[in-house]
Amino acid sequence: MAILRLLVLQFSLFVLIIFGCQENVFAGSLSDRINQFPYWNSKPPLEIARGDLYYPEWMAGTWEATSTLMEQVAPLAPDIVTPGFESNQQYLNQAIAFLVRFGKEYFIPQKRLLLPNLAGGENPVVADRVFNGANIAKAYLGENSVLKVKVDPDNPNKQISLLRGERRLISTVTGRNTETPQTNEFIATELTKQLFRSPERIYLNEVETTSDYKLIQPGKIQATQITAIYLSPQDPDYFRAGDRPVAIYRYQLKLQKIQ
Repeated sequence: MAILRLLVLQFSLFVLIIFGCQENVFAGSLSDRINQFPYWNSKPPLEIARGDLYYPEWMAGTWEATSTLMEQVAPLAPDIVTPGFESNQQYLNQAIAFLVRFGKEYFIPQKRLLLPNLAGGENPVVADRVFNGANIAKAYLGENSVLKVKVDPDNPNKQISLLRGERRLISTVTGRNTETPQTNEFIATELTKQLFRSPERIYLNEVETTSDYKLIQPGKIQATQITAIYLSPQDPDYFRAGDRPVAIYRYQLKLQKIQ
């Protein structure tokens, strides 16, 4: 079903993270993880998500994005298969287009958050989360399906998408990690707790999005994105699955800057 496809993609574009020139304590682990696809048996090592996601300077601007599902795997099938896995096959090799934008003007300083690396400097490039979230949701659910997208003003890692039919998707980024192999490439991962609520049901899970982004030329970016779905402790199959993903999706993402 389309709403479960949104659970996979809601934060796919929000994992482009660079923390200045600091070395990451898990250097090399993310690139190894991508090379091991689809043989993932656990969640990646993460740091607690604090503050907003910082993007490289060459991400600033408005972009036309296309995301194509290239491959999907159910590692624990036939014993455990997530809802919507089979219906997601309709998206295989189908390019879905939407607009996204990033810029320094969207950064909102958090009063309770200390950012020593930004002291005395200019704002970092961040995502326009409301604009991006609404466009991604409309691309997959339909133009009239999304009523509003809201971001917690006290925590940019919390987002709520209000949908027609008294449905809502609540997403909270809990952990992230990054690597920067070279100046025109970076790899990032985020783990997001997601709750989909409707009058008929409540669905909980965790979503990992690990991405390898490459700047092909100014104004053109290509990426491999791998999204893994993990069961929540409330799921009856949680103890059978443990920290193993129950569904893994591999996407090809292209960003073309709009002049």
